[in-house]
Amino acid sequence: MKIDVNRAAEHLAGAIKFKTVSHQDQGKIDRKAFIGLHAYLKKIYPKAHRVMKRETVNGLSLLYTWKGRDSAAEPILLMSHLDVVPVERATEEAWTHPPFSGNIAGGFVWGRGALDVKDGVIGIMEAVERLIGAGFRPGRTVYIAFGHDEEVLGNEGAAEISRVLVRRGIKLALTLDEGGFIRDSIMPGVVKPVALVGVAEKGYLSLELSARGAGGHSSTPPRRTAAGRIAAALCRLERHPFAARLTSPVEAMFTCLGAEAAFPFKIVYSGLRYLWPFMKMKLAASPQPDAMIRTTIAPTMLEGSGKENVMPNLVRAVVNLRILQGETKESVMDRVRKVINDPEVAIAARENSSEPSPVSGTDTPEYAALKEVIMSVFPGTAVAPFLMVGATDSRHFAPVSRQVFRFSPARIGSEDMAWVHGVNERISVDNFAEVVSFYTELVRRTAR
Repeated sequence: MKIDVNRAAEHLAGAIKFKTVSHQDQGKIDRKAFIGLHAYLKKIYPKAHRVMKRETVNGLSLLYTWKGRDSAAEPILLMSHLDVVPVERATEEAWTHPPFSGNIAGGFVWGRGALDVKDGVIGIMEAVERLIGAGFRPGRTVYIAFGHDEEVLGNEGAAEISRVLVRRGIKLALTLDEGGFIRDSIMPGVVKPVALVGVAEKGYLSLELSARGAGGHSSTPPRRTAAGRIAAALCRLERHPFAARLTSPVEAMFTCLGAEAAFPFKIVYSGLRYLWPFMKMKLAASPQPDAMIRTTIAPTMLEGSGKENVMPNLVRAVVNLRILQGETKESVMDRVRKVINDPEVAIAARENSSEPSPVSGTDTPEYAALKEVIMSVFPGTAVAPFLMVGATDSRHFAPVSRQVFRFSPARIGSEDMAWVHGVNERISVDNFAEVVSFYTELVRRTAR
């Protein structure tokens, strides 16, 4: 089936024009933008909407059911999300094309969501429309889930869709969500582009640290202040990071990269377990690889006095932790308390949190099929499992899915990562055609 590349790009451009920005405060969401995008999908994909059952979940998220011929076969689930992050007002002038214009220029589709992740929404729907038009009917049922609040942890969208499936007793063979990209120059010694398939993701926990003090005028401060206590607590956490550990997803990634690497990197990557003391220091030297080998702690919010000459009665800080497999929210909190070691600093978990995800296997038929599809659509590309250090909607589906994988079929150079959530987000028209081909082949091979 030949892809109408220009038409597919126009469909993505049209989706970008809807300002489906997510907000932690659900009351600030522009509901009309999301409902407009729902209507747009129905208009441009008439075949898909005639054949599939569409349900609206929590008003703004979508769940599609494409009924398969074999009711006994475990279904699969393809995921993406409708929402995008805001565009900082101060950066609007820096965009080559306005962030919600959906302009097609210079061989790219421009705008917020082009990579994160309306290319996934439109790519999946393009694939379904093409397959239905060609007379394809899946052997197993295919579910498609588009959450509306992934960028604020998905508790109203994907989490509720998962609960719907749980209530219906659905068990999935495979869930595929956004995740790793196809990256060039990912590691020294590896020449091929590498498609990174997330087989697990770290847990998520935010802790609020608070301390009380006398307050008052800044001209007569006490020796110990609430601000000083919180500052000392944050310094202790930074001076005592969690220990680095080698987990199975990271070891599997290096094993796969070792098979593709030139000498001497082949030996280093393939023998990571034996060279761990050396490699641990190397990985810890940069933030991104360091995040793959330890639970990380990031101070993100600070609050004290609202006036420069008034000492606060209450000082608060929020630290965000991404929890490595093998640890739990409880064990992480226990360690934070011990490191801070100050009874005057209260420590409380904030509402949104999740344990580290289970690790999906790479020796399964589902992973093998995914790998085959990637290699067929992107020839000359190596495929490697890896650990997602960020959170995705897929974590909500662990209770209903045997295998959860995280992969975004977009090509990203090292300098292009700044586009995601940044200025001049865009995807090339040619790459988007590959996105459509990927989802088409994935459905054809896994749901036949």
